[in-house]
Amino acid sequence: MSQLPLARFKVIDLTRVRAGPTCARQLADWGADVIKVESVGGDDGLGGGRESPDFQNLHRNKRSIAINLKSPKGIEILKRLVRDADVLVENYRPDVKHRLGIDYDSMKAVNPRLVYASISGFGETGPYRDRPGFDQIAQGMGGLMWITGLPGQGPVRVGIPVADLTAGIFAAMGVLVALLEREESGEGQWVQSSLLAAQIAMLDFQAARWLIGHEVPPQAGNNHPTGIPTGVFKTKDGAINIASAGQAIYARLCDALAAPQLLTDPRFAKAADRLKNREAMNAAIEAITVTKTSAEWIELLNEAGVPSGPIYKMNEVFADPQVKHLKMARPVVSKKRGPMEVVGQAVSLSRTPWEVRRATPEHGEHTDEVLREAGYGADEIAAFHREEVVS
Repeated sequence: MSQLPLARFKVIDLTRVRAGPTCARQLADWGADVIKVESVGGDDGLGGGRESPDFQNLHRNKRSIAINLKSPKGIEILKRLVRDADVLVENYRPDVKHRLGIDYDSMKAVNPRLVYASISGFGETGPYRDRPGFDQIAQGMGGLMWITGLPGQGPVRVGIPVADLTAGIFAAMGVLVALLEREESGEGQWVQSSLLAAQIAMLDFQAARWLIGHEVPPQAGNNHPTGIPTGVFKTKDGAINIASAGQAIYARLCDALAAPQLLTDPRFAKAADRLKNREAMNAAIEAITVTKTSAEWIELLNEAGVPSGPIYKMNEVFADPQVKHLKMARPVVSKKRGPMEVVGQAVSLSRTPWEVRRATPEHGEHTDEVLREAGYGADEIAAFHREEVVS
């Protein structure tokens, strides 16, 4: 454990559902001692139950303590944990955390070196600060649903909670920046991320098309909005992705398809022409791709320097040899589920790896252990249990 890069940091995780737990998981995977503070009742708000794949994937590498934060003694326990912590992550509504007395200013008074990370739906200030946040709401308000789906289909939700996940990852990045800055200043600070801001940031070039070019991007379906031809093409036994943005790759595509006419046809000669006549061009390409199998085309096109790949179902993703090589499925043993696999990290370092050290804990599994580490004696801990301050 000592070799992991974040092993020297202690993190108090007050989060529920997904965005906050994603932030804490990022830190836990790289070695931070993440203490997941749960309610005595144990409702995480995620749905599917504690043994669900979703919950088990989100909370690996954490320890669990169950505290009644509506109790003054529960708040005192939390503050004692905060005294020795480096990071606190929370996603309470602003009014709730101030009512409980666990807002940034209150925790800063306990530990001025604390990096306090807040993840909200819309931001800690502004006209929507008190609105409840949810991933799909952020996808809609952030513009993603308007550009997703087939042309004319109407708004389409993306198949993952992208606003939740990216808000959590951005928050983790902010935490790491604040910890680096603390080495110079000696002080902690308040890190803030929101589902809405994260979703807009993830729009990237699509957002820039409006901000810089004043163009409202439409739905493009499986076609790339600007890199043409890039999309899904039928084959003899299914369909594949082909990405041939840019004149040089398009020329290689035409050569690989043995279709020089696609390069000389004035409808497709230049990028602007291909955009204008995309449907006709895609039909001409697909008339050729249906003559070979997906595997044949993927090999042929990649050998020619044209990006191409299969369109996998989830079981096929993890059967792919490159995915296996990247170790994107990592083994862990759960007390209840036994041996299982969780999703790997997308970043690796040459000397200091991340690890799946433990499965998601049982509710309150480490309550007594964490209390002992905080300096509470056996009699005090027993009293907390009797009074239902902890469980």
